[in-house]
Amino acid sequence: MSTWLPARLVGREDQSATGRTLYLDVPRWPGHLAGQHVDVRLTADDGYHAVRSYSLAAPAEGSRIELGVQSVPGGEVSPYLADDLPLSAEVEVRGPLGGWFVWRPDTDGPVLLVAGGCGIVPLMAMIRAHRNHSTAPMHLVYSVRDPGQIWYHEELTGTGLGTTVHLVHTRQAPPGSSRPPGRVTASDLALPTAADGTGPECFVCGPTGFVENAAGLLTDAGHPPGRIRTERFG
Repeated sequence: MSTWLPARLVGREDQSATGRTLYLDVPRWPGHLAGQHVDVRLTADDGYHAVRSYSLAAPAEGSRIELGVQSVPGGEVSPYLADDLPLSAEVEVRGPLGGWFVWRPDTDGPVLLVAGGCGIVPLMAMIRAHRNHSTAPMHLVYSVRDPGQIWYHEELTGTGLGTTVHLVHTRQAPPGSSRPPGRVTASDLALPTAADGTGPECFVCGPTGFVENAAGLLTDAGHPPGRIRTERFG
């Protein structure tokens, strides 16, 4: 098991009304792969520890790591991290963790990323690693309730991303959208096969119900279960 490392909060950025990016400086950080996560430990004055897991949102870059935190109403840890932890305050992190839900830039085949809500966080690390180090086809299907819930909005809707993006709005679509609001469907996930006949490697992340639905659609469409990697929460 990894050891606990001191980490200092050096920045915070809003992603949605309740979603934040936290930038931490971890002097002894060993590096990580796109898709991995960390444990964060807070310690109260009386010695009580609270530990939660958070995904890494960017490829390894020296001692700085980037976490995505969704504030959960009534939560013990996430609201404090999202809004109240002071800049320059110290916490402890352990990681990187997880070796299954990872994507490596030296992979040549096509990739399909499917995200629900803040499930975009580990997939964003893959998108950024891909942009810097790979030319393999990568496609993102991102499901959110409404346009105000899109994390990394400017980056995902801008130019030079290197990944094609398909946004799915489940409750309220933006004006002019050609797709009515609704859950992700099989047609949203349909991609052409590669020249050699193989389908993409699939990564699905989001709430449990979303992941089960998306993984089921992919399986029904003929994607081998061994090429569908999932990570869920809630």
